[in-house]
Amino acid sequence: MKTIDEDIRTGQFKNIYLLYGSENYLKQQYRQKLQNALAAPDDTMNISRFEGSKINPATIIDLAETLPFFADYRLIFIDGSGFFKNKCDELADYLPVLPSTTILIFTEEEADKRGRMYKAAGKAGRAVEFARQNEQLLTRWILGRLKKEEKKITQSVLSLFLSKTGTDMGTIDRELEKLLCYTLEKYVIEAADVEAICTTQVSNQIFEMVGAIGRREQKRALALYYDLLALKEAPLRILYLINRQFRILLDLKSMKQAGLDAKAMAATAGIPPFAVSRTLTQAGRFTKQELIQALNDGTALETDCKTGKMSDQIAVELFIVQYSGNKTVVQTG
Repeated sequence: MKTIDEDIRTGQFKNIYLLYGSENYLKQQYRQKLQNALAAPDDTMNISRFEGSKINPATIIDLAETLPFFADYRLIFIDGSGFFKNKCDELADYLPVLPSTTILIFTEEEADKRGRMYKAAGKAGRAVEFARQNEQLLTRWILGRLKKEEKKITQSVLSLFLSKTGTDMGTIDRELEKLLCYTLEKYVIEAADVEAICTTQVSNQIFEMVGAIGRREQKRALALYYDLLALKEAPLRILYLINRQFRILLDLKSMKQAGLDAKAMAATAGIPPFAVSRTLTQAGRFTKQELIQALNDGTALETDCKTGKMSDQIAVELFIVQYSGNKTVVQTG
């Protein structure tokens, strides 16, 4: 990202920019930064946009060969093409001879670093990965936003906020904007403000549901499930996410027994480092055998739903009722 900022600062631009990775918020921010730096706000003659996997490379090449109209550059934005995941030899051959007056800006979810397109883009331009940010960077970003608004927040309230939003910066941005509007007349943001205004994301609601199951709070677990149904979440997706959470719990329990530290646990389980402690607490409410059995039962129910042996909504209800009942002796550790 610093290389793009430096290009904008110096005005020394590359002819190809590949912006890829899972952090969509940052990709869109830098995409817009490049557009603002390279084209006038009212320029409609020299900016073209292509989106999706059906893009014809020949069309892009023809347009790239066209000189800009009373401007320094012709900008071509290409979003979600899949050219960097699948091969596109026609464009890979063309990128090294791209005219100096044309700038291609690719925005992709994935990029194969071994592919010809990635190598060609990296050699002739910049390939920048936008990955999910860690807790430290997210905290600095949020605190920077709050400082501009002359707001204060404690670490515990910030952790509560992140527990609701997850680590997606787009979600954090939207929820932070809501929180700032809600606390317009306040100097210090409190836990009650976060609880009142911030929406718990689906993945975090699943976490709360599994937590309620572990505490044997059956009514609470079912209420969370019905809330998700009211939000039009598909029961099979909910079952998949429940199974995923139980897999994370089992993995973390095994890693703790093996003596791994929190950073290694987070990287292996695919969760933010700040979530390790509370996830371990949740895992402690189940024995290892219970977690294994829950995964087996969840997989079996998913198969029954897909083969038409059981209604998907009922399957999830059965799972919640079975594992939130007081039939088993719960051990910790």
